[in-house]
Formats: sequence, C-alpha cells, structure tokens
Amino acid sequence: MLLIDYLLLAVAVLLLLSVAASKASGWLGIPALLLFLIIGMLAGSDGPGGVYFDNPWLAQSLGIIALIFILFAGGLQTKWSSIKAVLWRGLALSTAGVIITAAIVGWMASRLLDLPLYQAMLLGAIVSSTDAAAVFMVLRSRQVSLKGNLKPLLELESGSNDPTAIFLTVILTSYLVGEIPSAFDIIPAFAQQMALGAVLGYLGGKAAARIINRAKLEYEGLYPVLTISLTLLIYGLATVLGGNGFLAVYMGGISLGNSNFVHKQMLLRIHDSLAWLMQIAMFLTLGLLVFPRQLFHIIGDGLFLSFILMFVARPVCVFICMIASGFSFRERLLISWVGLRGAVPIILATFPLIAGIPMADRLFNFVFFIVLTSALVQGSTISLFARWLGLDAPSQEELDFTVHCPPGISLKDKLIELKIDEGSPAAGMQIVELGLPEDTFIAMVKRADSFIVPEGSTLLQPGDILFVLSKSDNAEYLSDLKSRLIKQDLKDKL
Repeated sequence: MLLIDYLLLAVAVLLLLSVAASKASGWLGIPALLLFLIIGMLAGSDGPGGVYFDNPWLAQSLGIIALIFILFAGGLQTKWSSIKAVLWRGLALSTAGVIITAAIVGWMASRLLDLPLYQAMLLGAIVSSTDAAAVFMVLRSRQVSLKGNLKPLLELESGSNDPTAIFLTVILTSYLVGEIPSAFDIIPAFAQQMALGAVLGYLGGKAAARIINRAKLEYEGLYPVLTISLTLLIYGLATVLGGNGFLAVYMGGISLGNSNFVHKQMLLRIHDSLAWLMQIAMFLTLGLLVFPRQLFHIIGDGLFLSFILMFVARPVCVFICMIASGFSFRERLLISWVGLRGAVPIILATFPLIAGIPMADRLFNFVFFIVLTSALVQGSTISLFARWLGLDAPSQEELDFTVHCPPGISLKDKLIELKIDEGSPAAGMQIVELGLPEDTFIAMVKRADSFIVPEGSTLLQPGDILFVLSKSDNAEYLSDLKSRLIKQDLKDKL
C-alpha cells in the first residue's frame, strides 16, 4: 500500500506540473509538448526525480492508447466543410509526402552519417510523419491563427499521415529482422489498410451517432463511457479486419463530429479533456524513457538530421505534392515549416528497440533529439513565421456562452418562436430527431413558467415554445414549419 500511495502522489505532482507547464508555454512562447517532455526527462533516472524507466513495450502501448483518443478528439473537432476543399492535397501529403520525406532523410543519413542503408531508411520512416498531437496543440492555441485553408490542410495531413509512417516502419523493421516482404504483398496490404481504415472509420462514426441518439441512457454520466467504448471499438474492429486503426478512429471522429447527436457539446468537451490527459501522459512517459546523458554524444549528428528534415526533406515533399494545388509560394513555405514532429516518431522508434535491431538505441536517441529540435525551433516560431509571410489571421477569442451556438449561427441571426401544439407529431420527439437545417439552432425551450436550455436528447411536449435562431434565408422555411406544426405529416416534412 505504501508503494501505491507514493506512486499516486508522484502521478499527481507530475500532472499538476504539466498543467502549470501548459500555462507557462504561452508566456515562454514554446509548445507545451516540449515542456511535458522536459518534465518527464527531469523525473527520470538522469534527473532529480530519479525514476528509472526502461520499458519500450509499455511506453509503446501507452502511446498507442493515447494516440487513439488524441486522433479521435481531433476528428471530432474537424468540420467536413473545412477539409473538403483540401482533401486530395492533404492525402497527397499524408502518403506521397511521407514516402518522399523518409527517402530523403534515409539517403542523406546513410551517405553522411555512415549508417547502414536500411537502418538509415528506417530512421527516415520513423521521422517521416508530422505529429497529430503536436500540430493540433499548436494550431489550436490562441497564439496561432492562419488564413484560408492552411489550418484545415495541416490538421488533415497530421491526422491522416501516421498510417503511412507506421506501415513503412513495420515493413523496414520486418526486413531488418529477416522477414523479407515481397513488393507484390506490400502495395496491396497498404491499399487495404488505408481503404478499410477510412471506410470502417466513417461507417463507425455514423453508427456511433445512431447508437448515442437511441441509447436514451438514464444517467448523463454514462454517455462519455459510451463514446470511449465506441472509440476503442472502432479502432479494434478496423485493426482485426485488416484496416488501419489510427486512420479509422480519426475518420470515425470526423464522421461523428459532423453528425447530430445528443449531449454533443458536453461530449466534445470531455473528449477534448481526455485528449489533453492522453497527451500529457504520453509525453511524460516518453520523457521518462530517454536517458538525457546519451543525447550529448549525438548532438552534432542530431543537429544535422534536424537540419535535413526541416530545411530539405520537408520543403521538397511539400513543393512536390503541392504542384498545381492553387497554394501560393508563401503558403507552401509555411506548410513546409509546420512539419512538427512529436510523440508518434518516438513511439515508432520503440519498434526497433522491441525487435532487437542493431543500433536501435542510437536510432531512438536520434529520433528523440529531432523531436526536441522540431518542437523548440518550429513549434515556437510558427506564429512569427506566419506573420512574416503575411499569412496570419486576426485571432478571435471564443466567448463562453451558457448557450453554445453551433458554427454558422450567431446571436444576431433571426429569432423565431415555434409552439408545439396539442396533437403535433413533434410532441414526444427528441430535438435531434427533428432534422432541422444545419444553420438552424434551438436556443431555448419555454415549458409552462420555466425555461430549459435544450440538448439533442430533450423531449418536446405539447405546449412547449421553441426559441429558434436561424439564418434569414431560412425564415420562410421556419414560417412554413410553424404553420404546419399541428399537421400529421410533420415527420415527413422534417
């Protein structure tokens, strides 16, 4: 019992320090993820914490679990309308861009650092993808606001490029341990993983929305438990059926987030909090896994690799994949600079450690050094770089209203009262079942002498008065709806 007490105390202190670090990151102008890593390193055996942790398998497992919820939360907050315009460009970066980056870094490392070719290519594969946790964290901070389609493109790329990097890492790791895969097996396997992951994720998100709406759970606190279990179910089914689980949960988050379901705002906030907890736990664990004294021996080579990745490989892959994309030269420069590496490369670096590949320790230290450099140099200068290129947008502080309006609705839009008459088919229906247009929002329900802040699960009753916010071009629709509320064909009209 004494051991668990000390363990819980240590966890509490580390979490509190991480929360304080996230606050300090704004003052210092550096990403919070870098501070999380530093806290983990200080808590490790080479730091004042003195905690010895050398279990790559456990670190990898925790990282995979954390990444599942980080990607799902990122998908929940991604609007389909914003990524639709950049879909193919984002997919080009997340597939061909990853392969180009891996090839350039691997070739340069083999030529100039005297690494064996396949170990060098494995290193290139490990650091080839931008990190979803890092990109979401930086781009959704108050310090960074970008014009046009830059932000949706970068978030789409970071959320969908991990499968390619993971696939390359697994293939090269298998080759180095003697399991030589055939090119005729690799390409179909990759296509299958991507296709199944995307399809199963989309269908899983739609199914999750229907399950949430029809569950009608007695306790509101069970809805987060339901969505957490559905997230793991999407990942597990996709993986078992031969798809890519990470792509599946990201697509599942997008599919669910762009659907109407009960308790939506509450669930979005809870999954955002869960994603933060996962990010903190993941970066702390990975910080504990590294031995800082070993990094001093690779500073020169590590700086060289970081330079190649930031100033050669990433720009080349962006400019090749963005040919005829419609993005300007300055926009491509900014996309090149937002090539943040984070926890995913460190998690991938545990694959050769677990497989017992020669030089795996050296590869891991190289990867960790690259991540630190990327977070420090790129992560802390994105806002300055965007301002220098003239691509920063005025930051808009979000106001926290008691009534949360969905995107496209503001308090300046037209307010219309709709009454649920006796005998109306709408009586007994949940608000989410009404099928109102996306730019229509029920802000308040008056029932007798009280007012109710509605949710998707709110059941309408005869006599209820709905206060509806809508765009002016929907006024005619709502006026017609008001006149038809007592008709029996309402369900067919909605």
